[in-house]
Amino acid sequence: MAKPTIIDKVDRQELEAGYIIDALYQFHGYDFRNYEKRSVISRLSWRTQRWQLQHISELLPLILHSKKHLQILLSDLSITVTEMFRDPALFSKLVEEVFPYLDTFPFFKIWHAGCSTGEEVYSLAILLHEHGLYERAQIYATDFNPMALKTAREGIYPESNYDHFNKQYKASGGKFSLDRYFTAGFDNMLVDRNLKRRIVFSLHNLVADGSFGVMELIICRNVLIYFDKNLKLRVIKLFNESLYHNGFLFLGSSETMKIENSLELMRVEKCASLFRKVPKTNRKQPFYQEKRISV
Repeated sequence: MAKPTIIDKVDRQELEAGYIIDALYQFHGYDFRNYEKRSVISRLSWRTQRWQLQHISELLPLILHSKKHLQILLSDLSITVTEMFRDPALFSKLVEEVFPYLDTFPFFKIWHAGCSTGEEVYSLAILLHEHGLYERAQIYATDFNPMALKTAREGIYPESNYDHFNKQYKASGGKFSLDRYFTAGFDNMLVDRNLKRRIVFSLHNLVADGSFGVMELIICRNVLIYFDKNLKLRVIKLFNESLYHNGFLFLGSSETMKIENSLELMRVEKCASLFRKVPKTNRKQPFYQEKRISV
């Protein structure tokens, strides 16, 4: 008689994670099927431990019958890791390369996709203000996580983060002191309401939803690293279609990639995270593809 087949721990986690991902899509409309598999399993496993469950599959009844548990799990999968002026050198590059282009428009639009809890959106707003561009901007900040968007709209962050944020702000080329943009109280710091005037926060799912219109700048930082190859390509095509002529795409520091020949995106030299939409007929130099990954 043949011995029973033993499913090792990794295979079991992958199988059970598949049940959860299918349930999120079939019953709630959230599509994580093309997210990077190991990342999803890692987040589901972590939540399983936090809720003191034995197996990932035990998450299933919780997300099917409890809105609270569903929202918590969605927060885990959206991975809301961010901070003000994250990667200051890249924000400086944004000011150097992109702001002169934006300055040529009487009015311009920016889409910040996957904005999480909003710190980087407000970072951009501060720099636009200091370079006299904020009043001409319309910023659409989107995320599929309603809890993260709630925090972003409120613009309230722990005051304990101030020293670090201020250091990042200075390293990004900030002209003043960061405290002029916040009101402190009750161990928190509240974003000045004037920084919110040109920002619209909205639910949007990059996996399933379409464009927000034609944009002069699209920012999507440290989101693509959680997508598999096919989903990365779909999202990059969406950004390519949504960019205005000569517009810019700004990615995260760890998101370098090979651009498909069918797209019009060209890497800005000496900045692996910044791309520009340049019609092929206008190109005078080849793609800058150092430190790349395939999409």
